Amino acid sequence: MAENGEEKLVAVARHIAKTLGHTDSMTDDIIKIFSNFDLRLREKLSDDAMEQTLNSIDRRISRYISGDSPIWADSAGSSSFLDSVDQLIAVVREWTPLADDKNISSCLDRAENLLQQSMFRLEDEFRTLLERSAGGSTHHPDYSEEDDDASVENDENFIPVAQPMRDYEVLVDPLPAGTIRDLQEIAKRMVASGYVKECSHVYASCRGEFLEESLCRLGLEKFSINEVQKMQWTQLEDEIEKWIKAVNVALRILFPSERRLCDRVFFGFSSAADQTFMEVCRLSTIQLLNFADAVAIGSRAPERLFRVLDVYETIRDLMPEFELIFSDEYSLYLRNEAITIWKRLGEGIRGIFMELENLIRRDSAKSAVPGGGLHPITRYVMNYLRAACRSRQTLEQVFEGSNLDYAKGDDSPLSSSSSLAVQIMWIMELLESNLEAKSRVYRDAALCSVFMMNNRRYIVQKVKDDELGALLGDDWIRKHMAKVRQHHVSYQRSSWSKALGVLKVDNNSLSPNGASKNLKEKLKLFNSYFEEICKTQSSWVIFDDQLREELRISVSGTLSPAYRNFIGRLQIFLDIGKHVRYSVEDIEARVMELFKGTATGRR
Repeated sequence: MAENGEEKLVAVARHIAKTLGHTDSMTDDIIKIFSNFDLRLREKLSDDAMEQTLNSIDRRISRYISGDSPIWADSAGSSSFLDSVDQLIAVVREWTPLADDKNISSCLDRAENLLQQSMFRLEDEFRTLLERSAGGSTHHPDYSEEDDDASVENDENFIPVAQPMRDYEVLVDPLPAGTIRDLQEIAKRMVASGYVKECSHVYASCRGEFLEESLCRLGLEKFSINEVQKMQWTQLEDEIEKWIKAVNVALRILFPSERRLCDRVFFGFSSAADQTFMEVCRLSTIQLLNFADAVAIGSRAPERLFRVLDVYETIRDLMPEFELIFSDEYSLYLRNEAITIWKRLGEGIRGIFMELENLIRRDSAKSAVPGGGLHPITRYVMNYLRAACRSRQTLEQVFEGSNLDYAKGDDSPLSSSSSLAVQIMWIMELLESNLEAKSRVYRDAALCSVFMMNNRRYIVQKVKDDELGALLGDDWIRKHMAKVRQHHVSYQRSSWSKALGVLKVDNNSLSPNGASKNLKEKLKLFNSYFEEICKTQSSWVIFDDQLREELRISVSGTLSPAYRNFIGRLQIFLDIGKHVRYSVEDIEARVMELFKGTATGRR
């Protein structure tokens, strides 16, 4: 067409020159006329070319836009469509700086409208590819992507996250490699055309749904914080178990896999990849963190400690994953939220220990046990602390740096102890104070000593050869063993002092005439004391076999020699066969029957 235009132009010029003749002034005028005519002609030719270019692109693109079948069902069709879209993008980019020209502006408006329709169709195709391939596949690092694609095609129902996870040393390709390449090609065009938000939204919506479904298949339900707090404890324990498995799979497998996929689809557009990945993981991450938060701010009942510790340790152990996966500016708030909830769980654990203190304080001082046996509060607290100290390192971390408002003077054994040791020692002090208050319920001083001996012996036993012993130290153990011995001495002094006092004989007080009568009265009084003590203390309890044996031997070792000596003195004045009710062996046998108590006073 350009050649025909030039031929016409030459013919016109020849005609004008022949008609007007040849003068210098006329030549200048003709050149000027021809110059203006050439400019208008070139503009006309340019407008025609733009129209023709746009018409050609429009015909090719409209054929795909108006079609009902997926474009990406045919690789040749998708390639042709993308080529046309690339031409359209180039045209829009080339014409945009010339938009002030009316003719060009009109073509540009039409091109931009066509580009918008193309982007809408690409958005639909993008969504279709994502939804069609949402199943995913798992493989070990030495497997090829081709093998991965084949496995997906052979088993359409294969869903990796629904399978039990024995370990986390697996990789997940959420989409086949071919699909990823197609998505990448579409994303490249949409981002280049300024449709990054639309592309990101579709991607995040589809992949986010996949993550939520994956968590659901792992047994994790969507609960509000309020619903979690209202759960029965047994149900909450089960949900915590499910949560621990789900959050590990999410942070160690699913999220890293989504990060990898997002980087591949949005290759070359790091900002778009970061923002899209955050949107993909946002709802699932919030769901996981909200559950942990509900546990953190829930009931402070002491029995909840161990499950709260599980949640705390899980988040703590996953913090490197949180920091690695959510390291960009868009995901930073998710990482910070995980840190905040981790700290809140620590506050919850400290609150549980405070509630344990309150439980000890509230236990009634009148709730002593029959026979001076082991009190339930002692058993509960010591077994609780032993179980808690199995997580000693975690508890050290929780209490380190926390403000414990306990007096610690320079000479106090607590002054050089860890924060956890301070906490445990304080609880032990509360327990012992509570036990001392309970011991005063017993009117019999000897029974009071038996009660304290039983409970302090149990405390020492639970501390020795355990993590508690390593935490509290040898000095603490020695001091409390000394307290047990003091109660032992107090028992003997308060229980047997009257009987032993009767057996003492002052030689200077015995006259030949009054010795017989005096000794008979003493023997009668001893028998009365001894029988009363044996009758009473047979119902008393020494829970520990070794302590019970030690106490019997100690009593017998003191009482038997004194009784034997007394009987020996009595033989000088009387025929003891008529007056002595118990032999030394009988005394020892009766002593060995003490402290059998009842089942309620034992462990």
